Amino acid sequence: MNFRTGLALSIILSCFALAMQATTASSGPTLLFEAATGKILYAEDQDDQWHPASLTKIMTAYVTFQAIKAGKVTLETELPYSEAALSQPPSKIGLPLGATVKVDLALQALIVKSANDIAVALAEGIGGSEAQFVELMNDTARRLGMTRTVFRNPHGLPASEQVTTARDLARLSTAVIRDFPQYAHYWAQTQFQIANIKIVSHNGLFKTMEGADGLKTGFICDSGYNIVASATREGVRLMAVVLGEMSANERNARAQQLVEHGYQTMGWKALFGSRDTIASLAIASTAKDVASIRTSVVAMECNNRRMARATAVARKRMAARNKAETGARKTGEKPGSAAAPKAAAAMPAAPALKAAAPAKSATQPVAPAGSAR
Repeated sequence: MNFRTGLALSIILSCFALAMQATTASSGPTLLFEAATGKILYAEDQDDQWHPASLTKIMTAYVTFQAIKAGKVTLETELPYSEAALSQPPSKIGLPLGATVKVDLALQALIVKSANDIAVALAEGIGGSEAQFVELMNDTARRLGMTRTVFRNPHGLPASEQVTTARDLARLSTAVIRDFPQYAHYWAQTQFQIANIKIVSHNGLFKTMEGADGLKTGFICDSGYNIVASATREGVRLMAVVLGEMSANERNARAQQLVEHGYQTMGWKALFGSRDTIASLAIASTAKDVASIRTSVVAMECNNRRMARATAVARKRMAARNKAETGARKTGEKPGSAAAPKAAAAMPAAPALKAAAPAKSATQPVAPAGSAR
């Protein structure tokens, strides 16, 4: 076997292994590409429509950057915080009605906290109304070539007609870093502070993935857990779009797996791989319309059977343990001793979940079923 044949075989085996892992682990579309060239390194169902959830806020930020460039606002412009903003469900900042927020802080809250109320404040302050801002979002989407995307709000909260695709999100993400490199720090920011409250990013890849530098996470029950992830190593920036994972941990793991795969194989693919780019790859004739995956998502607020069963088992175990400890106290045994937990021991072990639901901020109430974050 010569060198080229060996390399080609290695590429085939690597891609086959990734595809097999995708079949068992990935629930939605994925796309891995080189940011500078748009070259596709891996693609799966890239033209299937999906609810973007808070990935919508990438477009909200893009339109805000356009407004700054056009001189409509500056980073120091104070935006009013209206009743419409206050009424949004978490994730949110929750300012007092009638307060104002600077565009600079609003962008941090939008990107790091994924604040739905601040998305509305930006929309009203820049567009004149939320509806007019959404028109700007859709006009921008058409200009960027996002042919299978429709926006209905600036935050990503549930709207049946609000849809996108992995390819369209790749177009948008490429555009926002290409057209507005001066604002790259917002996407790479891991935390910010309002008064004495420190707010940390939802993006767990900052802690686990070498070279991670943004961009955005998203979640609603109908979409599952979404992410556009970015990493730069030795001057090469790779980006991964992952849609529809069942938990935040699975979302992060899938995105990191794709990025690592990209860095490991991009040299080989330069010699032997496809030359397709985000722009040149033909739209799949089998591309599907949007569908909800609510019943499969691992999140308490989605009211799915999987979580309900696990919760019921956990409650039974807790009740059995409490009963055993009460009985032990009556007989003079120490709770937790070898004799005390017989009733608990008789209970079957709870099935392990793939991952726990992401923790809610201590400063905010539990998010309702439609929360975008």
